[in-house]
Amino acid sequence: MLTTLVPVLLAGGSGTRLWPTSRKSFPKQFVDLTESGESLLQSSLKRSQVIPEAAPWIIVTSDDYRFLVAQQASETEIKIGSILLEPLARNTAPAIALAAFEALENHHCPKLLVQTADHHIQNLGAFRKAVTEAFASELPFVLFGVKPTRPETGYGYIECEPGEGSSVHIVKTFKEKPDLITAERYLDAGNFLWNSGMFMLDANAYLQTLHQFEPTIFNACRSAYKNSSSDLNFKRVDAASFSDSPAISIDYAVLERIKCLYVVPYHGDWSDVGTWDSAVSLTDQDIDGNAIQGDGILLDSQNTFIRAESRLVTGIGLENLFVVETRDAVLIADRTKTQSVKELVDSLTLKRRTEATDHQKVYRPWGTYETLVLGDRFRVKQIVVNPKAKLSLQKHNHRAEHWIVVSGTAEVQVNDVTKILSEDQSVYIPIGSKHRLANPGDLPLILIEVQSGDYLGEDDIVRFDDAYGRR
Repeated sequence: MLTTLVPVLLAGGSGTRLWPTSRKSFPKQFVDLTESGESLLQSSLKRSQVIPEAAPWIIVTSDDYRFLVAQQASETEIKIGSILLEPLARNTAPAIALAAFEALENHHCPKLLVQTADHHIQNLGAFRKAVTEAFASELPFVLFGVKPTRPETGYGYIECEPGEGSSVHIVKTFKEKPDLITAERYLDAGNFLWNSGMFMLDANAYLQTLHQFEPTIFNACRSAYKNSSSDLNFKRVDAASFSDSPAISIDYAVLERIKCLYVVPYHGDWSDVGTWDSAVSLTDQDIDGNAIQGDGILLDSQNTFIRAESRLVTGIGLENLFVVETRDAVLIADRTKTQSVKELVDSLTLKRRTEATDHQKVYRPWGTYETLVLGDRFRVKQIVVNPKAKLSLQKHNHRAEHWIVVSGTAEVQVNDVTKILSEDQSVYIPIGSKHRLANPGDLPLILIEVQSGDYLGEDDIVRFDDAYGRR
């Protein structure tokens, strides 16, 4: 019976170490961090084009990111087989189990090519070669290890048997992130590879092994998948069952506990883009080691990185710094302290700063909104509604709203009255009024919303009807 290669993309991470560009509401997998014009998720999906025999993708993501995933995937025009929604984060072992159940439901003898949506791979020829070698080996568990190019302390390592003349090597041990001296020793030894977090797994073998070592995870995921339901173009697994699963990575749950484990070396550029330090490697550097993304200028500076997202950023006499600018926050950090960005985000969270989790520009299934001005009892937003899209029928208990159309055509319902508004026209929505906004046109609808009231939080919303299944 023929084996089917099924690519699986894990797309649920939060990427807090790349704050302020990456935030919980819009994490790094959805961001263009390479100035290529596409997000890390989109470039990950496009890697399947070098493997023409592969089946359509299975994507596993969180409920919060479902519309972002669907939108960015549709922009690539890559065929997606299914998008599975995790009701809460449970790490990689349960996520891959859900993908395995889905693959077995739709394919004969599936082999899962598991990848993470926030990694960057440049050498697609070398990637295809490694995937082809792993698939041809017909082994149930094959890891992809990256041939190290420097003594890296931010990655875990795989120690493998040398295996002269073979493309597939036996895994001896896993090594945690080393100190610099140990990393240098690994590089000199020649039989250590960076642990990329990519795998080739036989779906049946993975589930059988998971059942052997972690029956609680297996039973929870089997029940969650069995009791899943369709929601628009998504498959929503059962929340009650899935919450019974422990949160464990595939490394601890399975890979470090089996006897016959193999690795295929990938000889090419790879990064998990886990910190701003790793993001620098994706940007061209000048002779002084400086790298700039966006509108930035440096004078008399060395080994400094600037990412300017909304304005001109300049520096004079800087050395070994990161400067990351967004519309509402700026990060300035020593290049040796990039691992501490997560601690900074934790501190912002404790202070209840919304900048820890949200950008000024927020993505919704119908389009986007962006806060332009925020005062004590008022907020001004720009709202963009996609063609043929509509917001939910809703009301607010603490705020009134005034909408002014900038461009496009708006269909507005206030209580029982529906009207069409065009450019420069406006409408007022009193507190407590049922209302809905829709774009009946073929071009984006852009309007300005002015809110006023004693509470302007996004949770002041009562939905009566929603095309996207939100509550």
